[in-house]
Amino acid sequence: MNIRIKFQKYGVMKFIGHLDMMRYFQKAIRRAGIDIAYSGGYSPHQIMSFAAPLGVGVTSDGEYFDIEVNSSKSSQESIDALNQAMVEGISILEYKALPDTAKTSMSLVAAADYLIYEKSGYEPFFSSLEELQEKIHAFYEDQQEIIITKQTKKSEIEMNLKQFIYEMKAVTLGDIPQKDANQSAKYGLFLKVCTGSSNNIKPELVLEAFCRFFHLEENPFRFQIHRLEVYAKSDEIPVKGEKEREDYKKHLKHLRKTFADEGKEFPEFLPLGALGEEILWETNC
Repeated sequence: MNIRIKFQKYGVMKFIGHLDMMRYFQKAIRRAGIDIAYSGGYSPHQIMSFAAPLGVGVTSDGEYFDIEVNSSKSSQESIDALNQAMVEGISILEYKALPDTAKTSMSLVAAADYLIYEKSGYEPFFSSLEELQEKIHAFYEDQQEIIITKQTKKSEIEMNLKQFIYEMKAVTLGDIPQKDANQSAKYGLFLKVCTGSSNNIKPELVLEAFCRFFHLEENPFRFQIHRLEVYAKSDEIPVKGEKEREDYKKHLKHLRKTFADEGKEFPEFLPLGALGEEILWETNC
Protein backbone atom coordinates (compact mmCIF):
# COMPACT_ATOMS: atom_id res chain seq x y z
CA MET A 1 0.00 0.00 0.00
CA ASN A 2 1.23 3.49 -0.86
CA ILE A 3 0.80 6.26 1.69
CA ARG A 4 1.08 10.05 1.25
CA ILE A 5 1.97 11.99 4.40
CA LYS A 6 1.60 15.75 4.83
CA PHE A 7 3.49 17.61 7.55
CA GLN A 8 4.41 21.03 8.91
CA LYS A 9 7.93 22.29 9.47
CA TYR A 10 8.46 25.33 11.70
CA GLY A 11 10.54 26.82 14.50
CA VAL A 12 14.18 25.73 14.79
CA MET A 13 13.52 22.75 12.50
CA LYS A 14 13.57 25.15 9.55
CA PHE A 15 17.38 25.05 9.80
CA ILE A 16 17.52 21.29 9.17
CA GLY A 17 18.44 20.44 5.57
CA HIS A 18 16.67 17.97 3.30
CA LEU A 19 19.06 15.02 3.71
CA ASP A 20 18.94 15.28 7.49
CA MET A 21 15.13 15.50 7.31
CA MET A 22 15.08 12.22 5.37
CA ARG A 23 17.24 10.54 8.03
CA TYR A 24 15.04 12.01 10.76
CA PHE A 25 11.84 10.61 9.26
CA GLN A 26 13.42 7.20 8.72
CA LYS A 27 14.07 6.98 12.45
CA ALA A 28 10.77 8.59 13.48
CA ILE A 29 8.76 6.14 11.36
CA ARG A 30 10.47 3.21 13.12
CA ARG A 31 9.78 4.77 16.54
CA ALA A 32 6.12 5.28 15.60
CA GLY A 33 5.73 1.60 14.69
CA ILE A 34 4.75 2.28 11.06
CA ASP A 35 5.02 -1.00 9.12
CA ILE A 36 7.06 0.54 6.31
CA ALA A 37 8.29 -1.60 3.42
CA TYR A 38 11.98 -1.99 2.59
CA SER A 39 13.73 -2.43 -0.72
CA GLY A 40 15.47 -5.70 -1.55
CA GLY A 41 19.14 -6.40 -2.16
CA TYR A 42 22.20 -6.32 0.09
CA SER A 43 21.49 -2.84 1.43
CA PRO A 44 17.72 -2.56 2.04
CA HIS A 45 16.31 0.89 2.73
CA GLN A 46 12.90 2.29 3.54
CA ILE A 47 10.79 3.00 0.45
CA MET A 48 10.29 6.75 0.80
CA SER A 49 10.33 9.77 -1.51
CA PHE A 50 9.77 13.48 -0.85
CA ALA A 51 7.73 15.76 -3.10
CA ALA A 52 9.70 19.03 -3.25
CA PRO A 53 12.68 19.52 -0.90
CA LEU A 54 12.41 22.65 1.22
CA GLY A 55 15.27 25.14 1.39
CA VAL A 56 17.10 25.70 4.68
CA GLY A 57 15.43 28.47 6.70
CA VAL A 58 12.04 28.08 5.00
CA THR A 59 9.04 27.06 7.12
CA SER A 60 6.03 25.21 5.76
CA ASP A 61 2.46 24.04 6.34
CA GLY A 62 2.39 21.88 3.22
CA GLU A 63 5.21 19.32 2.94
CA TYR A 64 4.62 15.85 1.46
CA PHE A 65 6.39 12.53 1.23
CA ASP A 66 5.29 9.08 0.06
CA ILE A 67 6.04 5.73 1.68
CA GLU A 68 5.14 2.11 0.97
CA VAL A 69 3.81 0.02 3.85
CA ASN A 70 3.09 -3.68 4.40
CA SER A 71 0.11 -2.92 6.64
CA SER A 72 -1.40 0.16 8.22
CA LYS A 73 -3.51 1.32 11.12
CA SER A 74 -6.22 3.92 10.49
CA SER A 75 -5.18 7.37 9.34
CA GLN A 76 -5.96 8.97 12.70
CA GLU A 77 -4.10 6.28 14.67
CA SER A 78 -1.09 6.63 12.38
CA ILE A 79 -1.11 10.44 12.66
CA ASP A 80 -1.25 10.20 16.47
CA ALA A 81 1.57 7.63 16.59
CA LEU A 82 3.78 9.71 14.30
CA ASN A 83 3.13 12.95 16.19
CA GLN A 84 4.13 11.24 19.45
CA ALA A 85 7.48 10.45 17.80
CA MET A 86 7.96 13.98 16.41
CA VAL A 87 10.19 16.68 17.87
CA GLU A 88 8.97 20.24 18.33
CA GLY A 89 8.92 21.90 14.91
CA ILE A 90 7.43 18.95 12.99
CA SER A 91 3.72 18.06 12.98
CA ILE A 92 1.96 15.39 10.90
CA LEU A 93 -1.24 16.68 9.29
CA GLU A 94 -2.41 13.95 6.88
CA TYR A 95 -1.88 10.23 6.36
CA LYS A 96 -3.71 8.98 3.28
CA ALA A 97 -3.77 5.82 1.20
CA LEU A 98 -2.98 6.08 -2.51
CA PRO A 99 -3.89 3.76 -5.39
CA ASP A 100 -1.31 1.04 -6.00
CA THR A 101 -0.54 2.58 -9.40
CA ALA A 102 -0.21 6.15 -8.10
CA LYS A 103 2.66 8.26 -9.40
CA THR A 104 5.07 9.61 -6.80
CA SER A 105 4.41 13.06 -5.39
CA MET A 106 7.81 14.15 -6.70
CA SER A 107 6.76 13.49 -10.30
CA LEU A 108 3.45 15.37 -9.89
CA VAL A 109 4.62 18.65 -8.36
CA ALA A 110 3.62 21.60 -10.57
CA ALA A 111 3.09 24.62 -8.29
CA ALA A 112 3.44 25.86 -4.73
CA ASP A 113 2.00 28.64 -2.58
CA TYR A 114 4.30 30.82 -0.48
CA LEU A 115 3.93 33.60 2.03
CA ILE A 116 6.76 36.10 2.43
CA TYR A 117 6.89 38.58 5.30
CA GLU A 118 9.41 40.75 7.12
CA LYS A 119 10.87 39.45 10.37
CA SER A 120 10.78 41.43 13.59
CA GLY A 121 13.61 43.88 14.23
CA TYR A 122 13.45 45.54 10.81
CA GLU A 123 11.83 48.81 9.81
CA PRO A 124 8.86 47.84 7.57
CA PHE A 125 9.29 48.53 3.85
CA PHE A 126 5.55 49.22 3.48
CA SER A 127 3.40 51.30 5.81
CA SER A 128 0.05 49.97 4.61
CA LEU A 129 -1.60 47.12 2.75
CA GLU A 130 -2.62 49.55 0.03
CA GLU A 131 0.99 50.62 -0.56
CA LEU A 132 2.08 46.99 -0.91
CA GLN A 133 -0.81 46.32 -3.32
CA GLU A 134 0.28 49.27 -5.47
CA LYS A 135 3.87 47.98 -5.58
CA ILE A 136 2.70 44.52 -6.63
CA HIS A 137 0.48 46.03 -9.32
CA ALA A 138 3.41 48.00 -10.75
CA PHE A 139 5.80 45.03 -10.60
CA TYR A 140 3.58 42.14 -11.63
CA GLU A 141 0.48 43.39 -13.43
CA ASP A 142 1.81 46.44 -15.29
CA GLN A 143 4.93 44.76 -16.66
CA GLN A 144 4.56 42.61 -19.77
CA GLU A 145 7.78 40.78 -18.93
CA ILE A 146 9.99 40.39 -15.87
CA ILE A 147 13.41 39.61 -17.31
CA ILE A 148 15.99 38.26 -14.88
CA THR A 149 19.29 36.40 -15.03
CA LYS A 150 19.11 33.00 -13.34
CA GLN A 151 22.22 31.17 -12.18
CA THR A 152 22.23 27.47 -13.12
CA LYS A 153 24.78 24.80 -12.23
CA LYS A 154 26.66 25.33 -15.50
CA SER A 155 25.95 28.91 -16.56
CA GLU A 156 23.68 31.93 -16.36
CA ILE A 157 20.47 32.15 -18.39
CA GLU A 158 18.14 35.04 -19.11
CA MET A 159 14.47 34.27 -18.57
CA ASN A 160 11.04 35.87 -18.33
CA LEU A 161 10.07 35.29 -14.72
CA LYS A 162 6.48 36.49 -15.15
CA GLN A 163 5.31 33.40 -17.05
CA PHE A 164 6.21 31.24 -14.03
CA ILE A 165 4.36 33.41 -11.47
CA TYR A 166 0.75 32.24 -11.41
CA GLU A 167 -0.46 34.61 -8.71
CA MET A 168 0.98 37.46 -6.67
CA LYS A 169 -0.95 39.55 -4.15
CA ALA A 170 -0.75 41.36 -0.82
CA VAL A 171 -2.32 39.69 2.24
CA THR A 172 -3.00 40.56 5.87
CA LEU A 173 -0.96 38.23 8.07
CA GLY A 174 -3.50 38.31 10.88
CA ASP A 175 -5.79 36.17 8.73
CA ILE A 176 -3.20 33.41 8.31
CA PRO A 177 -2.23 31.18 11.26
CA GLN A 178 1.51 31.08 11.86
CA LYS A 179 3.85 29.20 14.21
CA ASP A 180 6.69 31.70 13.89
CA ALA A 181 7.61 33.87 16.88
CA ASN A 182 9.44 36.24 14.52
CA GLN A 183 6.21 37.33 12.86
CA SER A 184 5.50 40.94 13.78
CA ALA A 185 4.77 42.30 10.29
CA LYS A 186 1.14 43.11 9.48
CA TYR A 187 1.30 42.44 5.76
CA GLY A 188 2.85 39.83 3.56
CA LEU A 189 3.38 38.81 -0.05
CA PHE A 190 1.47 35.79 -1.35
CA LEU A 191 2.94 33.87 -4.29
CA LYS A 192 1.84 30.91 -6.38
CA VAL A 193 4.78 29.91 -8.56
CA CYS A 194 5.79 27.13 -10.92
CA THR A 195 7.48 24.30 -9.02
CA GLY A 196 8.86 20.96 -10.17
CA SER A 197 11.70 19.29 -12.00
CA SER A 198 11.37 21.18 -15.31
CA ASN A 199 10.77 24.78 -14.22
CA ASN A 200 11.41 25.27 -10.53
CA ILE A 201 11.04 28.89 -9.46
CA LYS A 202 12.19 29.63 -5.94
CA PRO A 203 10.32 32.42 -4.12
CA GLU A 204 13.71 33.98 -3.32
CA LEU A 205 14.12 34.66 -7.04
CA VAL A 206 10.85 36.60 -7.18
CA LEU A 207 11.69 38.46 -3.99
CA GLU A 208 15.09 39.54 -5.36
CA ALA A 209 13.52 40.82 -8.59
CA PHE A 210 10.83 42.66 -6.61
CA CYS A 211 13.38 44.39 -4.35
CA ARG A 212 15.60 45.37 -7.30
CA PHE A 213 12.65 46.84 -9.18
CA PHE A 214 11.93 49.25 -6.31
CA HIS A 215 15.58 49.72 -5.23
CA LEU A 216 14.93 48.12 -1.85
CA GLU A 217 17.60 46.51 0.31
CA GLU A 218 18.25 42.91 -0.83
CA ASN A 219 18.84 41.34 2.56
CA PRO A 220 17.87 37.62 2.59
CA PHE A 221 17.83 37.59 6.40
CA ARG A 222 15.16 40.31 6.47
CA PHE A 223 12.37 38.06 5.18
CA GLN A 224 10.79 34.82 6.28
CA ILE A 225 9.55 32.52 3.53
CA HIS A 226 6.72 30.16 4.43
CA ARG A 227 5.36 27.49 2.10
CA LEU A 228 1.61 27.05 2.36
CA GLU A 229 0.81 24.21 -0.06
CA VAL A 230 2.20 22.10 -2.91
CA TYR A 231 0.08 21.24 -5.95
CA ALA A 232 -0.26 18.97 -8.95
CA LYS A 233 -1.97 20.08 -12.16
CA SER A 234 -5.65 19.23 -11.98
CA ASP A 235 -5.62 17.76 -15.51
CA GLU A 236 -2.57 15.59 -14.76
CA ILE A 237 -3.41 11.87 -14.57
CA PRO A 238 -1.71 10.86 -11.28
CA VAL A 239 -1.86 7.10 -11.82
CA LYS A 240 -0.16 4.57 -14.10
CA GLY A 241 -1.85 1.79 -16.04
CA GLU A 242 -4.38 2.04 -18.85
CA LYS A 243 -7.43 0.96 -16.84
CA GLU A 244 -6.49 3.11 -13.86
CA ARG A 245 -6.00 6.14 -16.09
CA GLU A 246 -9.43 5.67 -17.68
CA ASP A 247 -11.04 5.33 -14.24
CA TYR A 248 -9.37 8.54 -13.09
CA LYS A 249 -10.53 10.38 -16.21
CA LYS A 250 -14.11 9.42 -15.30
CA HIS A 251 -13.52 10.64 -11.74
CA LEU A 252 -12.10 13.90 -13.07
CA LYS A 253 -15.09 14.37 -15.36
CA HIS A 254 -17.46 13.86 -12.42
CA LEU A 255 -15.42 16.30 -10.31
CA ARG A 256 -15.60 18.97 -13.02
CA LYS A 257 -19.38 18.51 -13.26
CA THR A 258 -19.72 18.87 -9.48
CA PHE A 259 -17.86 22.19 -9.58
CA ALA A 260 -19.94 23.38 -12.54
CA ASP A 261 -23.23 22.43 -10.83
CA GLU A 262 -22.19 24.48 -7.79
CA GLY A 263 -21.29 27.42 -10.00
CA LYS A 264 -17.60 27.16 -9.15
CA GLU A 265 -14.62 27.33 -11.47
CA PHE A 266 -12.62 24.11 -11.57
CA PRO A 267 -9.12 24.83 -10.15
CA GLU A 268 -6.04 24.61 -12.32
CA PHE A 269 -4.14 22.94 -9.48
CA LEU A 270 -5.08 20.42 -6.78
CA PRO A 271 -3.18 19.82 -3.50
CA LEU A 272 -0.99 16.70 -3.57
CA GLY A 273 -3.06 15.21 -0.77
CA ALA A 274 -6.29 15.40 -2.79
CA LEU A 275 -5.61 12.06 -4.52
CA GLY A 276 -5.33 10.12 -1.27
CA GLU A 277 -8.13 8.70 0.87
CA GLU A 278 -8.48 8.41 4.63
CA ILE A 279 -7.90 4.93 6.09
CA LEU A 280 -10.79 4.25 8.45
CA TRP A 281 -9.58 1.00 10.01
CA GLU A 282 -6.50 -1.18 10.29
CA THR A 283 -5.68 -3.01 7.09
CA ASN A 284 -3.22 -5.60 5.76
CA CYS A 285 -1.86 -5.09 2.28
